Amino acid sequence: MGNRSSNHLGIPPPKGPSAVGCTDFMMDHTAQGSFFRLYYPCQETEKAEKPDWVPSREYFNGLADFMKINRTLSERIFNYLFGSFKIPAYLDAPFKSNGKCPVVIFSHGLGAFRTLYSAICAELASQGFIVASVEHRDQSASATYYFHEKTESEQARKSAPKTSASAQDNLVKEWMYYRTLQRGESEFPLRNTQVKSICVEHLCTLEARPNKNSVSLLSSCLLGQQNSMDLCRIAVMGHSFGGATAIEALCKEVKFKCGVALDAWMFPLDDEVFPRVKQPIFFINSEKFQWAGNIIRMRKLDSAVIQRKMITIRGTVHQSFPDFTFLTGNWIGKLMKLKGEIDPEVAIDLSNKATLAFLQRHLGLEKNFNQWNRLIDGEDDDLIPGTNVKVLQSAI
Repeated sequence: MGNRSSNHLGIPPPKGPSAVGCTDFMMDHTAQGSFFRLYYPCQETEKAEKPDWVPSREYFNGLADFMKINRTLSERIFNYLFGSFKIPAYLDAPFKSNGKCPVVIFSHGLGAFRTLYSAICAELASQGFIVASVEHRDQSASATYYFHEKTESEQARKSAPKTSASAQDNLVKEWMYYRTLQRGESEFPLRNTQVKSICVEHLCTLEARPNKNSVSLLSSCLLGQQNSMDLCRIAVMGHSFGGATAIEALCKEVKFKCGVALDAWMFPLDDEVFPRVKQPIFFINSEKFQWAGNIIRMRKLDSAVIQRKMITIRGTVHQSFPDFTFLTGNWIGKLMKLKGEIDPEVAIDLSNKATLAFLQRHLGLEKNFNQWNRLIDGEDDDLIPGTNVKVLQSAI
């Protein structure tokens, strides 16, 4: 399997039985509020369009800042390479109600944003989950935005007549970009502060009426459906820095029943977090990213009574989880370390199936995902049970 190579560029379509819709929701327009891209099972529709993978050019600027390259040049390059790709989901499509859906909160890595893991999020939605892909407003995203209320002078400058009442009529969009370390600044305090900032409490209010500070970018497709979310079956998931965020969230929020950490970067976590996490965790690692010190910190979460699982996908790199891996040709992908040796679709399929099996086991779902239980234990030619990194037992 690992030797197969796909020449087709594009985010792979989801494989589950449901079509997938997506929409954005902003709870509280200020920088302290939460901002989600929601993926959900939707009704088949001919009218709905697939949204752009990169929502606006400001995200290209943010990626340039994160990579420390010139904005003007990089915007042209990024737009040429990635500007035409679409997310494999239908924008604002009507929600498909088949009872309550289990929920996954997804946390992106450093320098990413809410749409960059759409292959994973759309697949989970096609299998019956509602997935809230958070765009962090703590300057760990490459770019994001919020709103401030117009000043009197800004209101006076508006010359166009007001045609309809809207929550956004009196608001101005403000962009926030990735914050790099300052000269001489220690990294741990910044990352440790950021990893604590995921706003989970707003998820439970999505079915309620938005408050006065909400900017609802969400159509009636989801909020109009009563009891659409099974808030007794919530999991948290994340990649890299987002994997650490997921573990921090498990420590802070008992509503999360389990967590999945994709190639987690454990550095930002306080040691005191590890004994306080009581939920099952599944570490899915790449072959090329991990190192002994990081694995040792994962092993601090080992438990004799709570299931903690770890597998490694052969031939993968750290960027085998975000969508970039599907959108670059073979030589560019490997040059930029966006592709490993394995076919990226094979790798993400293994990760998704193993995740679904783990979620069924720990959310108590009545699905057929248990057909992939063997993957949780690394039983596949393209998987390594545990880790490929050698760690001295005395170091754990």
